[in-house]
Amino acid sequence: MSARQGVLASYDYVDAAVEAIEKLRGEGFEEITAFSPFPEHHIERALGYGASPVRLFTLVGGLTGAATGFAFTVFTSLDWPLVTGGKPILSMPAYVVIAFEMTILFGVLATVIGVFWNMRVPDPRRDIVYDPEFSAGRFGVYVTAPADRVASARKILESSGPARLEDDPTGESHG
Repeated sequence: MSARQGVLASYDYVDAAVEAIEKLRGEGFEEITAFSPFPEHHIERALGYGASPVRLFTLVGGLTGAATGFAFTVFTSLDWPLVTGGKPILSMPAYVVIAFEMTILFGVLATVIGVFWNMRVPDPRRDIVYDPEFSAGRFGVYVTAPADRVASARKILESSGPARLEDDPTGESHG
């Protein structure tokens, strides 16, 4: 028997799933996975998720793109100095368009990378406890715990009125 075990509860309503998650977190359970048929902010809040870090990826990508755009245009102008109409070699207003385009390009690429990074995609592990009902309208809560605390987790999940409750003797979902 594994040192860690899991319990999976399936709920008909989001409020029951949120209540179960809040009770589990209140009792100190940290390895909780929630399944939902659609993005639900109440579940995210109950799990303790803060603001998405993807915005930092976008900001860093955008700033890197702007710096790259200006650096690229300045380097090209200095590498091939062509005086046109007696104007200076470096003309910043003409570089703004390139810098803006590079800002958008790098920002978008960094955002896509940030989304995949935070989603942990690709994830070679498969979800062992996934139930197809979670894509068809039910909400799921899966918790892993040491073998001596599984009974406590099961009792908490039962108190929220699950439609179905299953034990996972391997507890492999959380690695």
